[in-house]
Amino acid sequence: MGLRKALREEMSVEVERKFVCDPQVLEKLKDTGAVCLGQYEFKDQYFDSADFTLTLKDFWLRKREGSWELKRPTASHLNAEKRAQDMCTKYREITEVLQIRAELIAVMGIYAEHTSNSLQTEQSKDVHAEFEKWLQDLKLECFAAFTTVRCSYALENEGDDRKVRVDLDQADFGYCVGEIEVLVSEGDEMTSAMQRIEKTAQILGLSSEKKTQGKMHVYLQRFRPDHYAELLKAHVL
Repeated sequence: MGLRKALREEMSVEVERKFVCDPQVLEKLKDTGAVCLGQYEFKDQYFDSADFTLTLKDFWLRKREGSWELKRPTASHLNAEKRAQDMCTKYREITEVLQIRAELIAVMGIYAEHTSNSLQTEQSKDVHAEFEKWLQDLKLECFAAFTTVRCSYALENEGDDRKVRVDLDQADFGYCVGEIEVLVSEGDEMTSAMQRIEKTAQILGLSSEKKTQGKMHVYLQRFRPDHYAELLKAHVL
């Protein structure tokens, strides 16, 4: 987990392709010499306003095991038509609560009078408590919560000394999905990341014909159909 956190701090864009998780993929990972990074369990809680202000703009605020994260679309991921055709998703990940707060103020169009009780510094011992109180004042509530058991692998492609991460996820609502992930800086490295992901997909024998649904997609479809319908209408999903 320490290495993953360090990578996220240095490389803020997550380029990811999901795939159907089956025994054949696990065998391919073993055959290619992928290194198992271990298995762990975590609980995710996702937050939004009653009228879906954040998610309708493709912003995903979550709390994972006590730590806050905001996934926001990159410039290239804002085009709905291109996003629908693309096998990969691209999100900038923000983990510092002061930066998350600034992003939320911008995307929600919050006026100055609602931000008077400002947080101090990231080092303040009460900063996370103040941040959560601020979220409550904004009436951002949990709309999805589930636990995932994840088994992670590192795969090194031939001729490339940079490793690609492969996660196999089993959600507690009965959905299993795999993810090929590369963390990069936004810009020229995005193309390289997609090429590395495509090469890994070929090695694992994955089809490129159909985009695989993520955990959130399936969760909303099953448990929050009204929210799901609004996101489909807005071409977010």
